[in-house]
Amino acid sequence: MNYRVRVASVYLLGFFIDLVNMFIANVAYPDIGRQLDAPVSQLAWVSNGYILGLTLVIPLSSWLAKRMGSKRLLMLSLGVFIIGTCGVAAAGNIGQLIAWRVLQGLGGGLLIPVGQTMTYALYRSHERARLSAVVMLVALMAPALSPAIGGALVDNVSWRWVFWASLPLAFAALILAACWLKPDAEAGAAERLDFSGLISGCLALSLILLGLTNMGESGRLGVGAMLLLAGLALMGGYVRASLRKTQPLLNLRLMQEPMLRTAMLIYQLIPGIFTGVSLVAMLYLQNQLGMHATLVGVMMLPWAIAAFAAISLTGKTFNQLGPRPLFIIGCLVQGSGIGLLSLTGSGDDVVLAASAYALMGFGGSLCSSTAQSSAFIQVDDTELADASALWNINRQLSFCFGVTLISLLLNVLLNMTGMPPARAYHLCFVLAAVSTVIPVLLCLRIANRSVILMLNQEK
Repeated sequence: MNYRVRVASVYLLGFFIDLVNMFIANVAYPDIGRQLDAPVSQLAWVSNGYILGLTLVIPLSSWLAKRMGSKRLLMLSLGVFIIGTCGVAAAGNIGQLIAWRVLQGLGGGLLIPVGQTMTYALYRSHERARLSAVVMLVALMAPALSPAIGGALVDNVSWRWVFWASLPLAFAALILAACWLKPDAEAGAAERLDFSGLISGCLALSLILLGLTNMGESGRLGVGAMLLLAGLALMGGYVRASLRKTQPLLNLRLMQEPMLRTAMLIYQLIPGIFTGVSLVAMLYLQNQLGMHATLVGVMMLPWAIAAFAAISLTGKTFNQLGPRPLFIIGCLVQGSGIGLLSLTGSGDDVVLAASAYALMGFGGSLCSSTAQSSAFIQVDDTELADASALWNINRQLSFCFGVTLISLLLNVLLNMTGMPPARAYHLCFVLAAVSTVIPVLLCLRIANRSVILMLNQEK
């Protein structure tokens, strides 16, 4: 096994650990609520606290890597994650559990950007499509396996084992990082930390996340909107100040790179929107059509199979076709899948619903894997750390953005128009399907021929 495969293996293991901890907690909510006497509003922060910790620490990843070295930082993040995991599993009340989840997220939040930077620096641009396909396959495994594994642990042992189960993987990653990764070369004079940028950027991200979360909850629209506007205003100030600095916390000038900017926008508008549609679809299929929870859960199987096919297709064809046709096909196929949901009208429409999930799995994964493959192809290796931080902040925000937007749309249709619930759900799906036209228009501006020539010149 050569060195870059070892680095990629450590990164992918850390990526898998991070994603599993993001998805696996949901299935333990009922037991956590009963044992810790926690209401639903607090249970939501078992996941939101982890996402908050993840998002807040990512802007520091580039500076810390330069200061400490990537290997030491990766090992430190794994150590923090292990301590946080132990605290979560041993928590005596819901407040402690949420606090430990934030710490767990702070540790897990560095695993992806630091590992991603180390790995992508070892692969040339034309090799990154196949690497990205492997990354996306790992991203596919986590949401597919986590509910089943978590459910078995909750039913047969305890909700605490949902978190204890991460420890063997985390210790394995820590040992492999210690044995396989080479220490960084000694850096020169350390850059000064943009402390004002750190405070204002983290506060802005916190307000945006809190605003999006509250807007997605019933009866919290006003509070959420105020928090979101405050966060966006503070973020605007942070961006203006950052662009005037020679050594900002994050190099926002990288957003001028067309492929990185386009990939980030498409991630918001396709995988992000699917996150919201999937949540609403789960409610619709169970509450409106009366499908059993187990049957609705099985809908992720055709989604996973189709997603696997799309990711494999991206790895094989990206260098020949370029990103534009793959993006356009993915957007249109996801739009078709969402639109198909609006045609379901009874609990007997299982095949129709499964077909909708298969189309969404293929289209959404074709877009997300193409975005992962194209985001960094025109980014210089010296700027990969900053680009990776921006990419991962955008990825985290896309989950909250999609859920908030689709939930808000459904709430407006249900509560402000007076239309019957079934019709409101159908119209929500139709509007979400139509929204896929927006990223298609973005894709038309991609200089596809130039990207293909660049990729093939490096072979």
